[in-house]
Amino acid sequence: MERLKKTRSFLHRLIPDACRTVLVSLVILAPGGLAASPINQTLSDAQLKGSATFRFLGVPVYDAKLFTSQGDAFNWNEDFGIQLTYRKNLKQKALVESTLDEMARQGNPAPTAGQLEQCFQGVSRGDNYVAISEGANQVGFWRNGQKTCTLAYPGAKRAFMSIFLGNDTRSASFTRQLKGQ
Repeated sequence: MERLKKTRSFLHRLIPDACRTVLVSLVILAPGGLAASPINQTLSDAQLKGSATFRFLGVPVYDAKLFTSQGDAFNWNEDFGIQLTYRKNLKQKALVESTLDEMARQGNPAPTAGQLEQCFQGVSRGDNYVAISEGANQVGFWRNGQKTCTLAYPGAKRAFMSIFLGNDTRSASFTRQLKGQ
C-alpha cells in the first residue's frame, strides 16, 4: 500500500492533470475495447485490407473497412469481416429494405425481412455494424460490439457480402478501394 501511495504521488508530480486523465482512460478502455472487437475475436490474425466511403448522390452514408486474415488479398473462399461506420441516421426499415433490394438487384438469394429485422436496428451517426463470414453459409452481425444475429442459409456469405464486394456493386471504385486494390 505504501508503494502505491509513493507511485501515485510520483505520477501526480510528473504528469499534468489533463494528461493523467487521458492516460488513465487509455489504460482502462483501450485494451478491453480492442480485445472486445468481434473482428479480432472471430477472425484469425485479422488485419485491415482496405477501406472506402460509400456515397449516395454524393452524400457520405457510411465508411467501410474490410478485414482479412493477415491482411491477405480478398478471397471468397476465406472468412473475412466488414465494418460499416454510419455517417448519418438510418431507420431499421431503410436498412432492411435497402439490403433486400440490393440482394434482389444482384440476383442473390435473400433472407426474409423478418430475419433481417432481427439483425438490423436503426443507426445513428457513429454507430457501426460488423458482418463476419463464418464459412460459406453463415454471416454473423454485431451492432456497436453486441451480437445481433447470425444469418444461416446456403450461400449466405456471398449473397450478403456481394452488396459490398461483388462484381455488380453500386460503385466499382468503392469495391476496389474496399478490397485494397
